[in-house]
Amino acid sequence: MKIAYPVKRLLSVLIVGAAGAMSVPATLVFAQPAAAVAPPVAAPSASLPDFSDLVDKVGPAVVNIRTTERAKMESQSGLPPGMDDPEMQEFFRRFFGVPVPRQQQPDTPRGRRQGPQQPEEETPRGVGSGFVISADGFILTNAHVVEGADEVYVTLTDKREYKAKIIGSDKRSDVALVKIEGSNLPRLSFGDSNKVRVGEWVIAIGSPFGLENTVTAGIISAKARDTGDYLPLIQTDVAVNPGNSGGPLINMRGEVIGINSQIYSRSGGYMGISFAVPIDEAMRVSEQLKTTGRVTRGRIGVQIGEVTKDVAESLGLPKANGALVQRVESGGPADKGGIEAGDIIVKFNGAPIEKSSDLPRLVGSTKPGARSTVTVWRKGAARDLNLTIAEMEPDNKVAKREEKKAKPEQAVNTLGLVVNDLTDAQKKELKVDGGAVVETAEGAAARAGLRPGDLILRLNNTDVKDGKQFNALVSKLEPKKTVLLLVRRGEASQFVTVKPTGQ
Repeated sequence: MKIAYPVKRLLSVLIVGAAGAMSVPATLVFAQPAAAVAPPVAAPSASLPDFSDLVDKVGPAVVNIRTTERAKMESQSGLPPGMDDPEMQEFFRRFFGVPVPRQQQPDTPRGRRQGPQQPEEETPRGVGSGFVISADGFILTNAHVVEGADEVYVTLTDKREYKAKIIGSDKRSDVALVKIEGSNLPRLSFGDSNKVRVGEWVIAIGSPFGLENTVTAGIISAKARDTGDYLPLIQTDVAVNPGNSGGPLINMRGEVIGINSQIYSRSGGYMGISFAVPIDEAMRVSEQLKTTGRVTRGRIGVQIGEVTKDVAESLGLPKANGALVQRVESGGPADKGGIEAGDIIVKFNGAPIEKSSDLPRLVGSTKPGARSTVTVWRKGAARDLNLTIAEMEPDNKVAKREEKKAKPEQAVNTLGLVVNDLTDAQKKELKVDGGAVVETAEGAAARAGLRPGDLILRLNNTDVKDGKQFNALVSKLEPKKTVLLLVRRGEASQFVTVKPTGQ
């Protein structure tokens, strides 16, 4: 069990007060001139804020969310699942001599006996937070709080507990909408996350480590932090820990300006930096979830990158802004609209693109089917191109398409191998910088024991970076010389010798 130890914040407090009367001996003389005596320090006019009234006002609308999942239990006889079936018991008696105790089973209406249904037990899955946004029971939280849950339970501050229904969730924004059957519930009002100011006081309320109704305070540290394609997050120094996820970030007027969602941490606990989903974006998502149960976003079919200062100067751009088009999807909206690789998109529907991450947000918030104008910088001049926005595909379809693209048909190399590159996600999961994944193994490679899914990390004394480099190295091998490969399978790595045919 991982134990999170509290982190103490050291505060420097300046205490200013009036000096009291002091008796001084007559022989004691101060040599300092009267004109040089420092004037008394005036007490600061502004004091630290008191959040108690604010918490009394907004606290009742913040809820605790716990999730469970159903797991099959072992049968009441203590036998493994499936062994309660009479036919299986008879099989083990006749052919293995295993004495399996018989169980009495009630007759079904048709006169046949059936094996008992395996009971299911609810097991705790996680704890998070949320807040009520309507008196009839709609609640906002994070998508990762309810993801994979079989049941969701909401507890109010007055200890009333409800079973909640998941209306919808959106992984890209990490926003989810759930509903409980209640009425006249306390709810929170919304602020304008575009008007938040760096340095203003805010509070967070949630259930860190399951400790319900916990209040922490801090200030806005930064705005529009780029931590994802669609979320310019609000950064704060408010203490946020596991369990705070989904809780509100509230300004001094008692308005929600964000949903606490992420922290920067090397330990798993709070380290002074936390992030919140802006409430404006969260409400746009929740309205779609409430209406259709899903979120629809636009796409134009380009792969983009940042515009560096050197690139901007060489292309004659006044400053390094915009999104550099690295690849255009064949047959996509951008392709049909005339956008080319090497173009720099500087405006979308008249809105300037200051950095590349601005483009996916603007396009994503555009309704599919809408006609849009994209301004590109090409060959020293700006030009407007018109295109029709397409609908972004769900995550599962994108994953399947990327997987298909990552496996083009290739010729078998001289070792009998077809290999592919690792995706960035695979590199991160496997904690490696490179390598080549075996897609097909035949001939000499198959005889050596290689099989699909193996990861080749080294060929002889050369580290393998990707599939292309591996094939280039193989093409330069001596035809009849034994090759030594460092191969990883699962968590274990071993050397495998591949002997060409004839050895």
